[in-house]
Amino acid sequence: DDFRNFEALNIPPHHPARAMHDTFYFDAHTLLRTHTSPVQIRVMETQPPPVRVIAPGRVYRCDSDVTHSPMFHQVEGLMVDENISMANLRSILEQFLSVFFEQNVKIRFRSSYFPFTEPSAEVDMQCTKCNGTGCRICSRTGWLEILGCGMVHPNVIRNCGLDPEEYQGFAFGMGIERIAMLKYGIPDLRTFFESDTRWLSHYGFDPLNRPNRATK
Repeated sequence: DDFRNFEALNIPPHHPARAMHDTFYFDAHTLLRTHTSPVQIRVMETQPPPVRVIAPGRVYRCDSDVTHSPMFHQVEGLMVDENISMANLRSILEQFLSVFFEQNVKIRFRSSYFPFTEPSAEVDMQCTKCNGTGCRICSRTGWLEILGCGMVHPNVIRNCGLDPEEYQGFAFGMGIERIAMLKYGIPDLRTFFESDTRWLSHYGFDPLNRPNRATK
């Protein structure tokens, strides 16, 4: 619904994300969610802190090209408790990315803007193909944009009936297809949805047989 997708997340009526060309609306109050962040609202409305949530799901936006699809998958992370800081967020992201890409990775935080977090950041990962020296994959920059994150905005915490003076939180979100493209070198996001088994064989997916560094 519009409230949990936008208003409760501190996205005002005039924000560009509400435009018809970005969002699939059924009527003035009902829409297909544009991100998994509404899960944050539902959880904080119904569960007292401490809150720790990982929320994967389908999301929908009016967009389609080699790096965008009208339907794709996101995964959202949320932690709310007393004395939560950006240091906690950075530590968790470093550990996750090192496990997912099966190597130690360097990351950097760039100041950004999201209505539902303050401060907000975009996280870049040092390119795993060239180790930061610059290549075609990273457009010669040595870095790959990987996700958005930040400290949950006090207005969002307040909208869920919690006291932002008592509780703080962080949130991060990323496109699942996006990180799979980076891990496996897949050039076109749209191929994830073409139901072509030859494509699966070409990239040699073996997720069930892949060792999990997190359990070692």
